[in-house]
Amino acid sequence: MESSKAVQKPGFGIALASGAVAGLVVDLSLYPLDTIKTRLQSSQGFWKSGGLSRIYAGIGSIAIGSSPGSAVFFCTYEAFKTIGQKKISYNFHFVVHSFAAMYGEVMACLIRVPTDVIKQRAQANPKLSTWSVLQATLKSEGYLGLYRGYTSTLLREIPFSFIQFPIWEYLKITWSMQQGYKVKPWQSSLCGAVAGGIAAGLTTPLDVAKTRIMLAKKGTLAAEGKILPVLQEIYLTTGIQGLFAGVSPRVLWISVGGAIFFGAYEKTKDALFSYQLSL
Repeated sequence: MESSKAVQKPGFGIALASGAVAGLVVDLSLYPLDTIKTRLQSSQGFWKSGGLSRIYAGIGSIAIGSSPGSAVFFCTYEAFKTIGQKKISYNFHFVVHSFAAMYGEVMACLIRVPTDVIKQRAQANPKLSTWSVLQATLKSEGYLGLYRGYTSTLLREIPFSFIQFPIWEYLKITWSMQQGYKVKPWQSSLCGAVAGGIAAGLTTPLDVAKTRIMLAKKGTLAAEGKILPVLQEIYLTTGIQGLFAGVSPRVLWISVGGAIFFGAYEKTKDALFSYQLSL
């Protein structure tokens, strides 16, 4: 009986629930930093976008969309990782982790982008409620307006995950080998903080472009959703500094967020798996 339990692994249902908990916990706990980052990246400028006032503007959309998006991501990630690791040599598992994360982002963004559009518009217009921003978006742009920035979000998230997840998995494996047993949730969270910080810094220009596209008024260049022209415009008007606008809060937010996110994911997964085995 004990040997059969030893070979069991957490199923996709556990990954789904753990991802949902992790996504909600990290987004709610670090929302103020995300608001500051959005306002720093806004073409209106930090103070005209609200400064430090109403730092929780737009949080309603995150409360609704965060858990489903993270749940779908981790369910997809774990599924592709499990399949890929069985078919590809151990030396190339980092490739499996990268592509598993890519597929996870493609699926998760179907849920995440609409909530992100509403969230960022509410952050940049703190006098408006989440509901009024949603109504205004649907009235002026229809349901397709909710997916403004979907491509630019993927172009940001895929490189980010390509960098973050192989580093996270590598750090966990290395730490596990050094200590002789699987890393604990708090150790996984530290690995996530390092991986997230590195990925966040390198992909900041893509995040700036995504923010400009989501906040752009209809009919402007940024509203067309083409990331390269937006990056070019930012560089021509504000230089390298503009491309890395908000890099400090972004790295801080994602480093701390990575620690909370991966820690909560692993802790919830372990708890649910232990409960499953006890039944």
